[in-house]
Amino acid sequence: SIRRHPLSDGGYIAKHILVRAYHNFVQTGQMSPNDRLLRAIRMKPMRTLSGVTTVTVLTKPYPCPGNCIFCPEDELLPKSYLRKEPGAARAFQNQFDPYLQVASRLESYQAIGHPTDKVELLILGGCWTAYPGEYQEWFIQRCLDALNGTESASLLEAQENNEGASHRNVGLVVETRPDEINAGTIIFLRHLGVTKVQLGAQSFNDEILIRNWRGHSAAATLKATALLRAAGFKIVLHWMPNMLGATLESDKADFNHMWAGGYCPDEIKIYPTQLLESAPLYRYWAAGEYQPYTTEQLIQLIADIKPSIPVYCRVNRIIRDIPADYIVAGNKRSSLRQDALKEVSRRGQRCRCLRCREVRAQKVDRSQLNFDDYTYPAAYAQEHFLSFVTTDDHVAGYLRLSMSANFPPEIKELSQSLYQQAPELSGAAIIREVHVFGQSLEMGTEQSGAAQHIGLGTELIQKAEEVSKNAGFNKIAVISAIGTREYYRKRGYALENYYMTKRLS
Repeated sequence: SIRRHPLSDGGYIAKHILVRAYHNFVQTGQMSPNDRLLRAIRMKPMRTLSGVTTVTVLTKPYPCPGNCIFCPEDELLPKSYLRKEPGAARAFQNQFDPYLQVASRLESYQAIGHPTDKVELLILGGCWTAYPGEYQEWFIQRCLDALNGTESASLLEAQENNEGASHRNVGLVVETRPDEINAGTIIFLRHLGVTKVQLGAQSFNDEILIRNWRGHSAAATLKATALLRAAGFKIVLHWMPNMLGATLESDKADFNHMWAGGYCPDEIKIYPTQLLESAPLYRYWAAGEYQPYTTEQLIQLIADIKPSIPVYCRVNRIIRDIPADYIVAGNKRSSLRQDALKEVSRRGQRCRCLRCREVRAQKVDRSQLNFDDYTYPAAYAQEHFLSFVTTDDHVAGYLRLSMSANFPPEIKELSQSLYQQAPELSGAAIIREVHVFGQSLEMGTEQSGAAQHIGLGTELIQKAEEVSKNAGFNKIAVISAIGTREYYRKRGYALENYYMTKRLS
């Protein structure tokens, strides 16, 4: 009778109506909470299968210090964004007000049955660090006010309120340029509560960077990743194949250099260059000096490089979500990830990037999980990627532990400035991220066979402390988000300046 309700489209009741009815029944006491039922009627379950609920917001239009030829321009939006992109459209509708953007996104998640107590805030829009500091503080304060459901008089008050809020901020992400990163910027980002930084690397070939008017060198990107890693940040690099002057072969070599050259990001976004009429690159194409790759060429390129991605790196996106009617020539398909994975499978290969190995909705038996300590060198640091892995090679949870080495002369002064402003990092091993996969669950709830809330996070932290102690460290620091401070306090950590720290006896 439910499936053939006469008021529903095509004889079926939409899931968001079922979710609304479920919440009404629970709130009025007509039924008890039933997580199994809610999971069955939840819309778009993939949205929170990585363990957190991501809320994306855009900053207001503001000049960007770059003049990249591939970047589209719309004076009513931040640099590089287009009005019909989903996230930009939502921001435009809310007049770029951070409070309204967060509040409306929370409401839409709740309407389709997703938990919103663990929220990662993803702030997009041009170059974050180019905005005035006062605007950055106000923007994040208002985002937190929306999560807290209360007004605050300052950023500090909003942060303190969020430590025990019903919608806690468990990650704060901004995007900027590599040449914007220095010790002062890093300290200010920590003051704001930022835990992850997206850098527009685009290429690691200086000739390509120059031809595309990028405005920074590959060395600047390496320096930025080293400083961010030393400060505990998670690092996301944007990489762009098919830039002006690149070829399929040079792109393959450039991608391999991302790992061999020591950049070693924790996450990447692969954004093939898309030819847009509002970008200066359009003039090069019109003059016959630039040719976009075909869809098939891109599929083959991504299939060539994807199996080489290290197990510690997650591929967040392959291609930007730009509507096809903006694209003048070249690929217009948005399914490149699926297409490339089919080609990888056809070749008899497999991608072992972190996203391809997430446990997601798979049931987890703790007794069948294996612990793995995957170590690798990054620029001026020794990294440990600690994880619990199922017998069929799916990751249930992981921790990123960084042990910085000696910096070379060209960035030693910058690193010394960093440690002067954040002395709690000096001589400490750093936990840069703790993440347990599986459907995001509300705090205090459990689900049979779910990876979350079975103690994997605590075990990973204990393993990190053991590894750090064995390596000769007597102190460990955590780049904690505002909403996870209480979690670390319960495990013996205390807030020291900008980080949660603990002495290792």
